[in-house]
Amino acid sequence: MTVTEEIDRKHQEDLQRLRGFRLLDDDFFTKCFEGDTECIELILQIVLDKQDLKVVDVRTQVFVENLLNRSVRLDVLATNSVGHKFNIEIQRADKGAGRKRARYNSSMMDANLLEKGENFEVLPETFVVFITENDVIGKGQPLYRIERCFLETGESFDDGSHILYVNGAYRDESPIGRLMHDFSCTNPSDMYYGVLADRVRFFKESKEGIAVMCKVMEDMRKDSLKEVALRMLAAGKYALEEIANISGLSLEEVKKLKKNEQCKVVSR
Repeated sequence: MTVTEEIDRKHQEDLQRLRGFRLLDDDFFTKCFEGDTECIELILQIVLDKQDLKVVDVRTQVFVENLLNRSVRLDVLATNSVGHKFNIEIQRADKGAGRKRARYNSSMMDANLLEKGENFEVLPETFVVFITENDVIGKGQPLYRIERCFLETGESFDDGSHILYVNGAYRDESPIGRLMHDFSCTNPSDMYYGVLADRVRFFKESKEGIAVMCKVMEDMRKDSLKEVALRMLAAGKYALEEIANISGLSLEEVKKLKKNEQCKVVSR
């Protein structure tokens, strides 16, 4: 097979894969809604049942650094018109939506929202929203709201911290049932919400959108190859040429990875 034929084969595979993408696929979700306030606004209005909610800023794949311990990467970080912060996470695998992960995401958001010396009372309200493919809580509800409360009285602690799980398997004619239907659609023509359908259609059917998604898939492929090479480097028993042959990376790319890993060790 020639290089041109190999490139064409990969392109056709990418197009087929793109046709099967849904909003429940986190890479597709984050690329679709990168900088798109209108779509995220619709999702939050439905999930939180707040029709007047206005989103003013959306960022995707936000890296929140913890210099001493584990950092996190948020699928979506949004801000509304009154300064509330929203982290939306898409999880197809149940194990990726653990309760302590939601707690950790919430704490990491808080840790990065105050400047040094700022009063704790100006800490904004935060919402961590997990949209899961399955009913990970297992109670058959469309939505699960988690709040701190006084156990003795049942009253809300009212600290401004909120966690929500959205059951992606839920279906009915309610707004959230229709929303979860749309999240599972591969064909934008089958979706209820026009604003979501138009965004998905752009990335699946327009020349520009398809080019963007093919670049994303190529980057994902390259990242996967790098992971293989890094594991082989860590094993310490493979020649660089062997790593290049097995991983599919060029020898120069493998050498660069090795150099970067050595720099990380020195910096520690």
